Amino acid sequence: MKPVLVIAFGLLSIFLGYKIYQSINAPIEFNKVRKERFSQVIAKLKDIRDSQEAYKTVNGRYAGNFNSLIQFIDTGNYTITSQKDSSFMRYDKVYQIELQQDTVIIDTLGQVKVKDSLFGADSRYKTMMNVPYAQNGEQFEMKANIIDKSGYKVPVFEAKVKKNVVLYDQPKDLLDRENAHQSVEEVNGTEIKVGSLTDVSTNGNWPPIYDRKNN
Repeated sequence: MKPVLVIAFGLLSIFLGYKIYQSINAPIEFNKVRKERFSQVIAKLKDIRDSQEAYKTVNGRYAGNFNSLIQFIDTGNYTITSQKDSSFMRYDKVYQIELQQDTVIIDTLGQVKVKDSLFGADSRYKTMMNVPYAQNGEQFEMKANIIDKSGYKVPVFEAKVKKNVVLYDQPKDLLDRENAHQSVEEVNGTEIKVGSLTDVSTNGNWPPIYDRKNN
């Protein structure tokens, strides 16, 4: 029985050693995967935000779907204007003299294509609706609306994706912990998103680390 026990204890030691290694290494690998995937997801959300802000500049509201947004980027133009202060003299009937009147002169200089301004020769905007690393080809959920804020009608939009879609193949315990994050250094909650349908904001819910150029 002694050789059998030696082998059994040897196998048990290997198994326990592997489990200890996994308990230490798994969170490290998870963080690497999370950072890489979140970085690419957030890069697309930034493209969506830039495109939506351009759409609003031209149309006065946000696009409610990706087809409209992409078509706008393909065909839309910015109008380039210059603005300068000026003045002129006008006869005042009350004082019966000419008084100086201030005004602003706006000149239209031309137009520039939205696509060239935002993306240049890059065509990545055509696939900005697709979630990176999504197992089943999931797309970002995007909505736009007009809300009332202190009596003013304000356009808003939101684009988002659940973390579970991006980290579908990661350990459940680590994913549950990720979804429960509440920290200024983490992407809080169960979703990665930009904009809001309830507040006038085009901010994302990610920490500043994802805005650094090396990310």
